[in-house]
Amino acid sequence: MTRTGTGVSDTEEAGAGAGADGGASFGAVAPTRLHQLFEGRRLTPTQRRIARCLVRRTAAAPFLSSVELAQLAGVSQPSVTRFAVALGFDGYPALRRHLRDVVPAGPAVDTRPANPYQQAVRAEVDNLLQLASLLADPGPVDDAGRLLAASRPLPVLGLRASAAQARGFAYFAAKVHPDVRLLDEGGSLLADRIDAARHAGASALLCFALPRHPAELLAALDHARDAGLTVVTIADGTFAPVAAHSDLLLPAAVGTGLVFDTVSAPMLLGQVLLEAMCDGLPDAQARLEEFDARATARGLFAD
Repeated sequence: MTRTGTGVSDTEEAGAGAGADGGASFGAVAPTRLHQLFEGRRLTPTQRRIARCLVRRTAAAPFLSSVELAQLAGVSQPSVTRFAVALGFDGYPALRRHLRDVVPAGPAVDTRPANPYQQAVRAEVDNLLQLASLLADPGPVDDAGRLLAASRPLPVLGLRASAAQARGFAYFAAKVHPDVRLLDEGGSLLADRIDAARHAGASALLCFALPRHPAELLAALDHARDAGLTVVTIADGTFAPVAAHSDLLLPAAVGTGLVFDTVSAPMLLGQVLLEAMCDGLPDAQARLEEFDARATARGLFAD
């Protein structure tokens, strides 16, 4: 979880949660140590791509040549060298020696046969474990929940691929929050709707920003901040383009193993944020009970 503002913290998601012995597992420790390389660094988009590759391949990272890392990250070999220099090393060999010192040897690689569908599911499980590790510090989510609970109205923004997540959050949030405004369509009216929410008293805006990131979304976030709104963003990582356009960034990785991205972790993070928001709404439980009573009277649900 990252606060952003004048500077962007280019950290990536932590790894898996606790191991069987109750201590931190390799998945939790290794990416966390990699964080320290990226803290407070202003990396270019290409350098962020290399950093993501290192985090996702933590166990192999200390043994990759610069050419291999460039191929895995989809960048040029000189870009890898410049990345190492940007982190304060003389070159890539010095960075690799550092990685061998800070990244412990990982567990044996799972060699069980897996078809592409199973691999996609396992990747989603890893993303959820990463999210669990991040939530070991609930402070950022609690802060975000208080910001959203206090905003009247509460605009919820999500465009294109992120519209479904924004719509789902807004649907449930409306059951406990007195005024939720869904912003799931772009175009020239988007800025007008943000302005209308601000003039009506909104103090914060929640944004869902998952790949691919529309250019107009970044413009909308800048407009919201210029209007005086505090922007809370659920994004696919702290390397996401929206980081520099948000006041409080809550990262959750997406799966990339299928034709279209899978978003189990961002969806779950949205539900966690809903829980935190409910904690900031004293009448949330009463509103839910009132809704249940009305739903029963109207026979809304078969069960």
